[in-house]
Amino acid sequence: MKYLIFILLSILISCKENSNLKPEQIRTGTFKTVLTEGNYESIATRNNTIQVETYNQKKDTFYINWKSNFEYSLVKKNPKNDLDKKEFVVKITGIKKNEYTFTAHYKGSNFKQKGTAIKIN
Repeated sequence: MKYLIFILLSILISCKENSNLKPEQIRTGTFKTVLTEGNYESIATRNNTIQVETYNQKKDTFYINWKSNFEYSLVKKNPKNDLDKKEFVVKITGIKKNEYTFTAHYKGSNFKQKGTAIKIN
């Protein structure tokens, strides 16, 4: 009887759906981004090559280049100044449930941002 209960529990546990995001699931979709410091929230929708981000009813379009499953860079499609021309590097530091944490910086800069991106679609 003990063995039967153990086998049934093992089957039930192994059949449980894994709701955690996998690295390939964060490459595309719609995400709400929240920075750790400050009151910054944005919505970003991306496919494999383009990311469109909306902040304060203003849209920006970026080319996205995935360097690995845990790192990508963004470059503005229509830069308006020298800072907009710089590559913005994002490193994913953790993935859980429907979100991932990250650190980001402009290439060549020591300034870093930390935040969370929550997949909403």
